[in-house]
Amino acid sequence: MTATTTTTTPNPDPSGAPGLSKPVGDPPLLEVRNLTVTYGGGADAVPAVRGVDLRVEAGQKLGIAGESGCGKSTLALALLRLLPATAKLTGEILLDGEDVLTMKWGRLRAVRWAGASIVFQGAMHSLNAVHRVGDQIAEPILLHSRATPAAARKRAGELLEQVGLPAARAQAYPHELSGGQRQRVMIAMALACDPRLIVADEPTTALDVMIQAQILRLIEQLVSDQNVGLIMISHDLAVLADTCDRLSVMYAGRVVEEGPVRQVYTDARHPYGRALSAAFPRIGDLSSRHAPRGLPGDPPDPAALPGGCTFHPRCPVALDSCGTQDQELRDAGAERRAACVLVDADGAPTDGARPDADGTRADGARPGETRSTS
Repeated sequence: MTATTTTTTPNPDPSGAPGLSKPVGDPPLLEVRNLTVTYGGGADAVPAVRGVDLRVEAGQKLGIAGESGCGKSTLALALLRLLPATAKLTGEILLDGEDVLTMKWGRLRAVRWAGASIVFQGAMHSLNAVHRVGDQIAEPILLHSRATPAAARKRAGELLEQVGLPAARAQAYPHELSGGQRQRVMIAMALACDPRLIVADEPTTALDVMIQAQILRLIEQLVSDQNVGLIMISHDLAVLADTCDRLSVMYAGRVVEEGPVRQVYTDARHPYGRALSAAFPRIGDLSSRHAPRGLPGDPPDPAALPGGCTFHPRCPVALDSCGTQDQELRDAGAERRAACVLVDADGAPTDGARPDADGTRADGARPGETRSTS
């Protein structure tokens, strides 16, 4: 037998985890290329996800942020083809180099839970009301391994204890648990088959602050100990900044900014990213506590998206050209990209691109107003 060696090189991809080395030629754990999701067809087609690219390495934690309706949950469900039959998916979703969109049904069933799992938003609607939670946790173990029913039940109890519930709660029905307990059951189910990738859609919803912190630390420990990849979706940028390595900000079905999480959280390049960050009061900042900054208006209807940059009707720094010219992601600094015309070649916003605390920028424009570039 001939021994083989594997050489490694630093990962040059700016979307990969910083500081990671990987075997030459090895694919990332997950790579999403130009993914689009459209509901309906013809004149009634509604684009929910529009040309999204993502990359997650083993052991990396990617956060996805954005307002309700921006396509985050649709993206999460698309990764494992869990969307209804009315959804049309195009692009590529490469899990360990294998395209999920072209998998046959049997292969797809084998990949779900064992290769990648999802923590659903809304645990009460995701759990079966007439089955005990222990049986529901044990079900994927029985389907994806050769465990006996007794071994599967024992493993279900261990998983419940791992997420902070007594093993005896395996005998409970979903309606007998609190909202936070049901959410922890969902996390235990996601861990049942030791997947390589976990997609967590609002995993700390309905949890109190103490339990939320425990769950976040648990997820971090899992990623660290088992080299698991994590995609975490949340409205709470502070949670993502505390948990993840990188952050992608979505608006109207697209990623409008991405980069190292701390840099995006504290110094966003896209005006939407800055607005999301400014909406959260910061400890010790009395101005943000007494006068939190909101973003006027609502996200656009996916069925009637505005022309040009879809954010321009709400943007405090929009130019005349923003209403007619769509913006693609462009370099916005080291390992960063943003879809904004006001980001220059060095990644910094151009003069007048940063609004004051009340939303007015240097040239006097208010949110929703535009100024000519001439």
